[in-house]
Amino acid sequence: MKAITTDKAPRPIGPYSQAVLSGGLVFCSGQIGVDPRTAELASTGIAAQTARAMENIIALLFAAGTDLSKAERMDVFLADMDDYPEFNDVYCRYFNGAAFPARFVVGVARLPKNAKVEIACIASLE
Repeated sequence: MKAITTDKAPRPIGPYSQAVLSGGLVFCSGQIGVDPRTAELASTGIAAQTARAMENIIALLFAAGTDLSKAERMDVFLADMDDYPEFNDVYCRYFNGAAFPARFVVGVARLPKNAKVEIACIASLE
C-alpha cells in the first residue's frame, strides 16, 4: 500500500491518508466541499459543495496517476436527501456521457464541518 498526497485536495483532519494505492486501485478518502487553499467549505449550497468535492477527488486521482474516467465506485453521503436531485445534476456533469461508476447514496445525520455532501471514490489505474 502506498499513500497518495497532494496539496490540490484538503489535508486530512484525522489519522487517515488522502488516498491510498493498492493492487492497481486508488482508494480516495471521503471528500467534502472543502477548498484546499482555505480549509473551509467552498459554500453553504449543495451544488458548490458537490463540485468542490468532485474537484478534490479529481486532484487525488491525478496525483495517483489516473482520472475520473477510471472510477469504479463512488460512495455518497448526503446530510439531506432533499438535496439528491441538485446533487445528481452536478455529479452527472463530471462524467460527460461516459459510463457511470457503481454508486450508492446514503442519507446521514451529520457530516464533518456540517457539510452537505461527502463523496469517496475507488478507481483503477488501468
